[in-house]
Amino acid sequence: MTIEDMSSSPWAPLSDANFNRTIIDRGINLADLACLPISTGWFGKKEENRRLIKVQCYSLQGTANFYMRPIEGLTVLLDLDTKKVVHISDMGRDIPIPKSENTDYRYSKLNNKYSKVRLMKPISIEQPKGPSFEIEDGHLVKWVNWEFHLKPDPRAGVIISRAMVRDPDTGELRNVMYKGMTSELFVPYMDPTDAWYFKTYMDAGEYGFGLQAMPLDPLNDCPRNAYYMDGVFPAADGVPYVRSNMICVFESYAGDIGWRHAESPITGMGIREVRPKVTLVVRMAASVANYDYIVDWEFQTDGLIRIKVGLSGILMVKGTPYVNMNQVPEEEKLYGTLLSENVIGVIHDHYVTFYLDMDVDGPNNSFVKVNLVREETSPGESPRRSYLKANRHVAKTEKDAQIKFKLYDPSELHVINPSKLTRVGNPVGYKVVPAGTAASMLDPKDPPQMRGAFTNNQVWVTPYNRSEQWAGGLFVYQSHGEDTLAVWSEKNRPIENKDIVLWYTLGFHHVPCQEDFPIMPTVSSSFDLKPVNFYESNPILNMPPNFEEDLPVCRAAASA
Repeated sequence: MTIEDMSSSPWAPLSDANFNRTIIDRGINLADLACLPISTGWFGKKEENRRLIKVQCYSLQGTANFYMRPIEGLTVLLDLDTKKVVHISDMGRDIPIPKSENTDYRYSKLNNKYSKVRLMKPISIEQPKGPSFEIEDGHLVKWVNWEFHLKPDPRAGVIISRAMVRDPDTGELRNVMYKGMTSELFVPYMDPTDAWYFKTYMDAGEYGFGLQAMPLDPLNDCPRNAYYMDGVFPAADGVPYVRSNMICVFESYAGDIGWRHAESPITGMGIREVRPKVTLVVRMAASVANYDYIVDWEFQTDGLIRIKVGLSGILMVKGTPYVNMNQVPEEEKLYGTLLSENVIGVIHDHYVTFYLDMDVDGPNNSFVKVNLVREETSPGESPRRSYLKANRHVAKTEKDAQIKFKLYDPSELHVINPSKLTRVGNPVGYKVVPAGTAASMLDPKDPPQMRGAFTNNQVWVTPYNRSEQWAGGLFVYQSHGEDTLAVWSEKNRPIENKDIVLWYTLGFHHVPCQEDFPIMPTVSSSFDLKPVNFYESNPILNMPPNFEEDLPVCRAAASA
């Protein structure tokens, strides 16, 4: 969909008399109407040969948070090209619209609701000598030992490319990653009823993850030491427009420790050495209708790259006649959690798949699965009965590298350069440190899962192919799942000592709870790309500690 599609579709049903009559019959003023364009997915032949979209509506009366006031069961099928109504499904006339009380989340509208809570005082990080990073030509970021190119993108949101880190021993800039980006997001809702079954969003390929990136709020989205970058994108007619303050770059210090060691008093040595951990963060926040996604690329001085996704915003909720769980018949399926009177938060998943074109010290890399296995000791060999052993397996083809995480079958996943060894003979590499490992439990033949088959594994490795960058396929809208990462990987191409791409999926199962109402506290998870035998030794050994004389003297206002 284009921005123009998304902007015009919600208002198109108002030209249909039957739709207007339905709204008025429900006691809703047309002026209070807020509608959303919802991608249809693909569920059969009847949806082929035309561009379709579904529209669902909410009541704005009494709140800015219209998402909490759904007109349940009313779904309009619309032709995207003609903007004509194809069909109206109206199956929820007996379901009341939830009340507007306690749904507004704006600070100015909270009426001191939290006055009984001790409020936090303002906090800020000062940089008396200015930031340690610089940005050349608008896109080349240089920070301590890192250099990389940064680009806003209408589909991926943020693209990091030519990421290189400087070796502390040789001073050489060494390649780590040629290109990294968000390739696709898959968000299936777990309600099979008429007004919900099709809600199986592909936020990058259908809506444009970067197109949904809103301007960041200085001091709140990003600290006041942040640098901001605009996105410049083409509209449907080719005319460029600016998405201001789309990305921010800043140095972060949360009181974490880079490394430390203190000697016990029993040694009499009196050693205490500590280094603070300061990182560089590249941040974007996309507001895909109700949900907000915060994506951070965090670079650390020890060579680690942390990729973090935060989920916030507002739940997509379902109207219900129930105001208390004691009214719900035991046999009835709610498909979620009763959050407030007449409001159900529907269970759903989030999968964020990243494209990581690794170039560890050059383009030709291999993928190694380091399996941890239990070994039994021989009788009389040791007081121990068992220990762990690491078995290395180099993946020869794509299918060798398809990984489903298993708690009791652990492994490390390395991307190595087999042609470059450390001085003691280990291949240089980076490893994936997993997190956010929720896996899809849908039937593989379920139409949404066929389209989202790139979530069948948490890790894939493919040979570089210029046409294979979008895990859900080049054209996702109403696709059948015929052009996905899972389909390409069936070719089972050789990947040993090749220019390879690593794909990683962060997964979240979300069973809503009352704390998610009326707006969600951020839930986040991340995974790391961590050096493994990439350096000869600890690369941040020479990082200096903080000294009192280098820092400003700040006093709280009350005591200044």
